Amino acid sequence: MKRYLCALCLIMLGVAFVHTVQAAQSTADTPVTMEQKQALRAEILGQAVSQATSTEEYVIGHGDLLGVSVYGEGDMAASLASQVARPGDTPGPAGAAAAPPDSQRGVRVMMDGRISLLHIGDVEVVGMTLTQLADYLKKLYASIYGSPVVTTTLVQSNSQRYTVMGKVTSPGVFYLDFPITIVQTIARTGGFTEWANGKITVIREQLRPGDEKLFNGNILEFDYDRFISGRDLQKNVFLRSGDIIVVN
Repeated sequence: MKRYLCALCLIMLGVAFVHTVQAAQSTADTPVTMEQKQALRAEILGQAVSQATSTEEYVIGHGDLLGVSVYGEGDMAASLASQVARPGDTPGPAGAAAAPPDSQRGVRVMMDGRISLLHIGDVEVVGMTLTQLADYLKKLYASIYGSPVVTTTLVQSNSQRYTVMGKVTSPGVFYLDFPITIVQTIARTGGFTEWANGKITVIREQLRPGDEKLFNGNILEFDYDRFISGRDLQKNVFLRSGDIIVVN
């Protein structure tokens, strides 16, 4: 048990829980294309960009807090969306970092999938990427501002979650608002209880290409003892929204 706690302490010291900010501007307002940016980055790094970055863009979901602004006109939120600390951000006994309460301007995606904006009212946004939303809003605001430059920002992700169950100090539902691996997740929950055997099961409903290399069906079996001995390191995968982690 001591080796579990010591290893987790080291992991926690090396993990910086940083809330990433995602934003997009309507594509008509960006003279440099994404293809040009990727080509130049590949030239500078001397390798294919696809090996170093993910091409997946955040998809807006229910409960997310978004920022919408028009250049020269400011924030388009119809009302302030004050934030409070969220259950999944409660720090465990091991001292996992928690997100502070947030009082930033923004507009919350309601249960019906809509947001309320100045001058154009309710707009349905669930299922869109930030770029798609910026392009959509540019067209809507064009009737008011002529040729608006619209920027959309993910202020806080509330729709993407994962669940941790079993023999950890603080099981529960956590918000997936930064990249996190299986081992980092155990550290975030405060570590194993004294009855844990280090065997972890990850249940993933929606598999993507490449998952079949590690998953047996929809199940990934992770052995913490093997991991800390330097084996099966590739099984320490990054979690995705909807994942269920069961600690035995």
